[in-house]
Amino acid sequence: MSDTDRAALVRAESLGVSFGRTEVFRDLDLEVAPGSQVALTGRSGSGKTTLLLALAGLLPPSTGRVSWPGLDSDPHRRRAQVGMVFQAPSLMPELTALENVMLPLRLRGMGRSRARAAGLGALVDVAVADAADALPPQLSGGQQQRVAIARALAGDHRLVLADEPTGALDRAHAHDVVIALRDAVAAAGGALVVATHDPEVAAVLQRQIVISDQGHLSLRAVR
Repeated sequence: MSDTDRAALVRAESLGVSFGRTEVFRDLDLEVAPGSQVALTGRSGSGKTTLLLALAGLLPPSTGRVSWPGLDSDPHRRRAQVGMVFQAPSLMPELTALENVMLPLRLRGMGRSRARAAGLGALVDVAVADAADALPPQLSGGQQQRVAIARALAGDHRLVLADEPTGALDRAHAHDVVIALRDAVAAAGGALVVATHDPEVAAVLQRQIVISDQGHLSLRAVR
């Protein structure tokens, strides 16, 4: 195994984010190793979404730094190694569910047949393959979110960051989907960080990292 394979996929050091005079958190240190399965928990407004955006490189820190020692040094290639699942599905309304899942694969140069097979497999993983030909407005909110999760699964990303990915799902589907997400990321050799308020979702993953009311991190091992 190379040094890059062993290196942390993402590392936050003395990280702080503020919006104007409002401090979301400060002095956070976090390292996500290859193969990690992490639940990021904390009260609403504690900064879970903000931290995910910073780890993805989508939000610049106010203090401290974020680095990606285990990912590609080129920012454009690195983006293809990081998958995001947002609270809102953010699907293209004019594309079918399958086409939405295929889109990032096609943009990365994957052939249509291979992208279609990968997309269908990901839709099967999250139990929404029967809606492959439906447009997003024809789907329920829960179905749309499962399509968004399938889009992240199909990419075989080295790091997947998911922000409340089961928020629109009922309890049974939430459990099934987070297990599918966890197992698919693990099968691809990636790491998963899930921001969630649901303790049952958090318990499916190996570690829990809690953001306290004071903006600090504490680590809780689940198993």
